[in-house]
Amino acid sequence: MTQQDDYPTRRFTDLQPAELVEQAILRREGILAGNGALVTFTGQRTDHSPDDRFIVDEPSTTDTIDWGPTNRPFAPDRFTALWDKVQAHLRQGDRFSTHLHVGQDPEHYIPVKVTSQTAWHALFARNIFITPTRYNPSAKEQWKILHAADFVCDPLEDGTHSDAAVIINFARRKVLIAGLRYAGEIKTAMFAVHNFLLPEKDVLPMHCAANVGADGDVALFFGLSGSGKTTLSATPDRPLIGDDEHAWSRGAVFNLEGGCYAKTIGLTRDDEPLIWDAVRFGAIVENVTLGQGRQIDYRDSQLTANGRCSFPLSHLASRHPENRAGEPRHILFLSCDVSGVLPPVAVLDRGAAAYHFLSGYSARVGAAGSAAETAIAPEFAACFGASFMSLSPAVYAELLLKRIEESGSRVYLVNTGWSGGPQGEGARFPLSVTRAIVAAITRGDLEDAVTERLPVLNLQIPLQVPGVDSRYLNPRNSWGDAAAYDAAAAVLARLFMANIARFDVSRQIAESGPQCPPLATG
Repeated sequence: MTQQDDYPTRRFTDLQPAELVEQAILRREGILAGNGALVTFTGQRTDHSPDDRFIVDEPSTTDTIDWGPTNRPFAPDRFTALWDKVQAHLRQGDRFSTHLHVGQDPEHYIPVKVTSQTAWHALFARNIFITPTRYNPSAKEQWKILHAADFVCDPLEDGTHSDAAVIINFARRKVLIAGLRYAGEIKTAMFAVHNFLLPEKDVLPMHCAANVGADGDVALFFGLSGSGKTTLSATPDRPLIGDDEHAWSRGAVFNLEGGCYAKTIGLTRDDEPLIWDAVRFGAIVENVTLGQGRQIDYRDSQLTANGRCSFPLSHLASRHPENRAGEPRHILFLSCDVSGVLPPVAVLDRGAAAYHFLSGYSARVGAAGSAAETAIAPEFAACFGASFMSLSPAVYAELLLKRIEESGSRVYLVNTGWSGGPQGEGARFPLSVTRAIVAAITRGDLEDAVTERLPVLNLQIPLQVPGVDSRYLNPRNSWGDAAAYDAAAAVLARLFMANIARFDVSRQIAESGPQCPPLATG
């Protein structure tokens, strides 16, 4: 439906995808690629802007928020003033309003009204969230997102860090996104909202992908961006529930979204056929280059290694149409280890699961063999999603352990990174090897596997994995120099130990992770 105010500004409400694509083209917000996808460019910022993210510091939530570098406080009066300024800015031109749900659960969904000045951001919201058959804001408290891509903040006047900001106001149920074109800010802002609201309801929000097998068995894939969540979960034989944000309540895992937001660097039809075919008319591709015939060059990272595509789940040939399923049988922590010392798979008991969930060890990388692999550093992100967590990581870790104990889920650490040496010397695990490991886990082949302890890293590694050459399983054996491996393993172990020391964990959990004597001094 389209409503028109007094000329020259117009207000568009709940346009269909084709209408939004049409408006984006007419307004020169993007161009069509050869496959029909809308190609857009976000300018200087091609990823999240963590320094520009704030939460309004007000009495009803201030004692609950985990304040710090991730959650910066913002004054309520300054929020009100900036919201009014952005709203006035939007009223000076055309604007798009879309009514959506966030969360595929009858009890825990959030109705949200997204208002933007660009058609393509309205299309992104429609792609990534859930379009309800009936939108009824009176049934639940509605949230509002105000998105002004062209607005320029004044740090001195507005209290922002730069010329842009993402600000969440829990008391007023509002999200303000100003001066930011990178579309991912829309989805992660609402994920942060769920991360604050759901734990109080005994529901665990999770930065993970999820799929389901033929017998209804659910698998969760935790990991940072680039660790393989989408690649490994989107498979023809296990329909996808979702690729990035879910929640786990007693008896169910449900998607918080209705679409996918996948990295595109190095995307090929052979490695990721489902994602490749999903990028078509109605999809958005951000920050990629086009070649002859407007064919997308997914190998080119000159604009950014963080090229992205967004599309509704209906574009996938293999998906779980209910967008929710039962509790997980298997949980995979995906860690892209740049040091090359982690095994390709390890079996985690309760203590080790808590340790590695709090650690959230990985590295943010592009596809194997891409230019994006240069100068990659390891990263610890609590709960594999620290930048989205509004509460203390301990809250989420305790909920995870509770869910694991009640459901009997099995937990595994899967290294999607390097083998035979660190980055620059070794090589990334072949995707075929990692896929075979994931398949063995989801079939249940490793539930009773015979394991051996890997010293220093203190991990239980299986002696055999069906379909995987045993030379990969013990990482020490894949290095040409065993002493060099031992030294590298000690370095990584100390990094783990220094990181876990930031948390107030039990002795049992602390001893479930890597163990290495401190370096000699003097």
